[in-house]
Amino acid sequence: MISLWIPITVFAAFMQNLRSALQKHLKGRLSTGGASYVRFFYAWPFALVYAAGVQQIGGFELPQANGLFLLYCLLGGLSQIAFTFLLVYLFSFRNFAVGTTYSKTEVIQVAFLGLILLGDTISLVGVFAIAAGMVGILALSVAHQDLTWKTLATSLFERTTMIGLLCGACLGASVVFFRGASLSLGDGAVVMRAAFSLAVALTMQTVIMGAYLLWREPGQMSAIFRHWKPSLLVGISGFLASVGWFTAFTLENAAYVRAVGQIELVFTFIASVVFFKEKTSRLELAGVALILAAILLLILGG
Repeated sequence: MISLWIPITVFAAFMQNLRSALQKHLKGRLSTGGASYVRFFYAWPFALVYAAGVQQIGGFELPQANGLFLLYCLLGGLSQIAFTFLLVYLFSFRNFAVGTTYSKTEVIQVAFLGLILLGDTISLVGVFAIAAGMVGILALSVAHQDLTWKTLATSLFERTTMIGLLCGACLGASVVFFRGASLSLGDGAVVMRAAFSLAVALTMQTVIMGAYLLWREPGQMSAIFRHWKPSLLVGISGFLASVGWFTAFTLENAAYVRAVGQIELVFTFIASVVFFKEKTSRLELAGVALILAAILLLILGG
């Protein structure tokens, strides 16, 4: 029988893919900071209602927040915000493609951080699966952008590469910290711990990034309210994706979850072929095949 965390992860990846597509429609209406903020601001109320609903309907006790839990939520929230800003910063460089490709090493960094911070170990099968998935991701990146394997190798110590790796580290850290937050709540019901962690983390992110926008881009707050319809769709899809991610992280090693979550790239590939009629190359097909093989390897033997 397939473990519960796998379909939950696939759902989270699908909703994240949808959220990213919806978020692109806000480009030109909001600044980069404003477009990033709607994913927190419009998801936050749903997270509070969801946590309260889970507690009431399930009859669970509300988890007791502790110092370690709050620290993990804060560090996870800050890491995710830092990832967003670093990714935007990368786009200011002419050779940003190299940096963004290296930012996708997040799964490998999650594995290391999970081991160091939480003691999460990975099986030999898991190592092979993560490695295969990583090669698949790099193959898709090379196929989609003006890159070659040689460029990736020779650019290893360039500034954009370092920023890209830091970008991946921040995203990876946020994943590990959020898993740590949920685990620090003890042995209560998984769905309750995940919902409570999401509600607290989103509240922190909404307050922190909202304060930043009021300070640096005060006009964006009114624009966010003015464009509430498309922003609300981003918030809802982002909230549903986060419910999936937080629940999966609570159930399983974050590195495995993010590795299976790479199916998001397969969804993007399918959409480009089916809806946008884009031509595909052999390298793209090989990349998709490697990602799917990695996911199947994790499902069957991880």
